[in-house]
Formats: sequence, structure tokens, C-alpha cells
Amino acid sequence: MSFEQRGPMPLTYEPVSYPGSVLRFRGPASAMEAPYILCLGGSETFGRFIHAPYATQLAEKLPHTVVNMGVMNAGLDVLMHDPAIIGATRNASAVVLQITGAQNISNRLYGVHPRRNDRFVKTTAMLRTIYRDVDFTEFHFTRHLLSHLQGLSAERFGIVIAELRVAWMARMRSLLCEIDVPVHLLWLARHHPEDPVQTGTLGPDPLFITPDMLAEVRAMAASLSIISPSDTQMAQSTRGMFFAAREEAAARALPGPDLHDRAATALLPLLS
Repeated sequence: MSFEQRGPMPLTYEPVSYPGSVLRFRGPASAMEAPYILCLGGSETFGRFIHAPYATQLAEKLPHTVVNMGVMNAGLDVLMHDPAIIGATRNASAVVLQITGAQNISNRLYGVHPRRNDRFVKTTAMLRTIYRDVDFTEFHFTRHLLSHLQGLSAERFGIVIAELRVAWMARMRSLLCEIDVPVHLLWLARHHPEDPVQTGTLGPDPLFITPDMLAEVRAMAASLSIISPSDTQMAQSTRGMFFAAREEAAARALPGPDLHDRAATALLPLLS
């Protein structure tokens, strides 16, 4: 995977694996000895382009172990079905669960890769019926697929969004019911959940999550922390991030060190 083959850089992710999983997590490896706090999420929790993601900062400030099991490009599918992650949730004393988008989960319209959830792998008869004019063999990633469908018909795309939101809510309810310890939800993104989406675009990650959806899952969790940038922080954009020239666009879509600092500050009193 590209994040494991970066060449000479001032940042290394030290990727590690845990028994029962073929996934590679952010290193260094953590001992799964209770009590420990488990951080789950996607590229943001993994800390792509970041020297000290919020999980690392929590580990430095808390008296017990913090395990970062963020997965690059993860949706809820991998967080719910990876054996190592499932095992880790059973023995954790608390879980930080980053809010991921609704686009990277299998649903009644299309399926995603079980480990790389941003990969589109198959469509269903329902989606082919809604979009009879589309050759789905041209698409390999969920964002590319959804951007194309959005451009064809706002009315038909509304059906797609509604289905993704229903699937995300069902998956979140199931995950929160399965975790027996306090779950602290974390919105860590380049935008606030109430910010409007620019017309004609899908918008920034996490996709299609509304304030009402957050309020519903918040009622099932111990807390919800909203971490989004101020105008000044947006202007600073990629300051403090480490990336190659070809990775700048990807870096601009992810939270920078300032947001990770704020996430750690917000979570610390909740986990102490």
C-alpha cells in the first residue's frame, strides 16, 4: 500500500499488524493489556500525514495504554468485521469512535471491498435499475462512482443518499450496541457537520452525515466531540503535515496537527 512505501520522509507510520487481522495499523505496536483505550476510525484516526495523531497524544498524557486501530480509508464495514478490532473492543476500558462517512459501506445499492472500504466492487439490481444508463465497470472507487451518479440526476441521486444514510444509521446502531464499554464519538474533519455542501459536489468527508444523524447516535454513546477548523486554521491548511508533492490534494482533505491537538484536548478529560 502507498502509505507503507513512502521512501525517505521525515515521517514514518511504523505500520504494525495484530493477531487475527491482515490489516496494517499505525505503529508502534501497543500491548493489549487492560486497561487500555481503543481508538477506531479511518485515515483521520490513523493520522495520515501527521506526526502525532490524537491517539498518540492521548497515550503520552494518560496513565494507561492507548491503542490506535484507525484504518486507512475505513468505513464501518471494516471496523465491525475485522477480527482483531472486534477482539480489541471486547477488552478495552473505553472506545473512541471517529465518525466515518456513509459512502464507504456496503448497502442495498452497491458493495465495497471488505478491507479497503473506499473501493467499489459490485453493484446490485436496485442500482442498475435506477441508473440504466450507467456502465458500472468503469468505476473502482466509491467517490468516483458517486460523483458520476450525482452529475446525471439530482432526483435519482437523492435515492442513493437516502439509502446510504439508512445503511449508516443501521450500522452505527449495531456497532454501538455491540460495544459494552463507554464509546466517545469523535467528529474530526475539515468542516463542521452544519456547514452547507457546495452545490455540484459531494462535499468533504465524512459524506452525507447530518446533525440529526449525529444527535441520534450521540444518544447511544458516552459523548460526542465536534472538532472542526476555524477560518484561520483553514487558511493554514497543510501546515505541520508531511507529504510528498503528489499527495498535497489528499493532505488538504484531512485534518492537520492543530485539529489533532484539539481532539486530544477535548478527549483527555473524558478518558481520564
